[in-house]
Amino acid sequence: MAFKFVPSRKLNIFPPANERGRAKIGILYSAVDIPVGLEQLKMWDFSVGRALGLMVNTLPFILLRIAVYFGAALAYVLITGAGAGIGWGIGGFGDEGFRASTTMWGGVIGFGAVATVMYLAREYILYVVKAGHIAVLIKLLDGEEMPEGRSQVAYARAEVTKRFSQASVLFGIDQLVKGVLRAITGLIRGLLGVLPIPGAQQFGAVLRAFLRIAVGFVDEVILAYAIRTKSDNAWASAQTGVVLYAQNYKPMLKNAAWLALIVYGLSFVVFLVMLAPAALAVYLIPGAWSAGGIVFALLFAWAVKAALLEPFAVTCMMDVYFRTIEGQDPDPAWEAKLEKLSKKFSSLKEKAQSYQPPRTAPDDPAAMPVG
Repeated sequence: MAFKFVPSRKLNIFPPANERGRAKIGILYSAVDIPVGLEQLKMWDFSVGRALGLMVNTLPFILLRIAVYFGAALAYVLITGAGAGIGWGIGGFGDEGFRASTTMWGGVIGFGAVATVMYLAREYILYVVKAGHIAVLIKLLDGEEMPEGRSQVAYARAEVTKRFSQASVLFGIDQLVKGVLRAITGLIRGLLGVLPIPGAQQFGAVLRAFLRIAVGFVDEVILAYAIRTKSDNAWASAQTGVVLYAQNYKPMLKNAAWLALIVYGLSFVVFLVMLAPAALAVYLIPGAWSAGGIVFALLFAWAVKAALLEPFAVTCMMDVYFRTIEGQDPDPAWEAKLEKLSKKFSSLKEKAQSYQPPRTAPDDPAAMPVG
């Protein structure tokens, strides 16, 4: 029996950002012989093992995310239950129909109160939790050591403050970037709409909805670019990051789509698992709210997604993005196209051009002459 020789080459399964990063991140790397051409069959460009290793190495931020998002989910359950209990007590002054109504409205008011607090805290969460975690992940992706004597949270707070003077600045950039990304995904539907294919428009609508979910991780990658470039003008860095994303939209959307399937697929599994304990929580609420089990299970699935699955997806997308754009310059043709396509991009460009760096305080030691 004859055997045909197939040429092969070494392929890193978990490639580090650089050679130093291989040892410092603390992930086990290995190499295997894979036939030439087989590598092209891989479905995505990120390494699941490396992303998980980076998450382990940013455990303080993972714990912070768990505290924030699971705390929020628990607050929803407790405050909703308290509101329903107060409504049930007030309902004792009327008949059964009145008690059912006051119980329901008490729960709705409690739920709405927590939702309002979370809405008001969204800028703070983005500034401290998400952007801070990204700053530490960038440090590790580049194979650099954390400063000695400083916690990850302290380092991240200082690094984010350097790039974004206030939470409102970071939030404003994030909102503009999201608007531009939505416009880019809208191009896909526009292209399908003009194709002479039966059902192309309907398929385009479904695809656009899916891609809007998929690019939900990309805005944080653009923020990561602004942090990694260490630019004093975060608006300009975000503008450049968006253009680089747009000119590489094919590999970026491919990986974002796979990550969306992974993240939301696992979130659905968590939702199914949490249905039983959520139903128990509803049973303990006076006047048991029939739809509460589904709502609470969704809340805990959201908490798992935000605390654990989203940072995993962002880590994967950051790795792909930085490797894809390495050595590239922004394409002026894409910049012009984005300016015509999205008013948000025009606003981002205007803010980048009109940005004035903050003046150094006179009593700042860094501003005082030496000697």
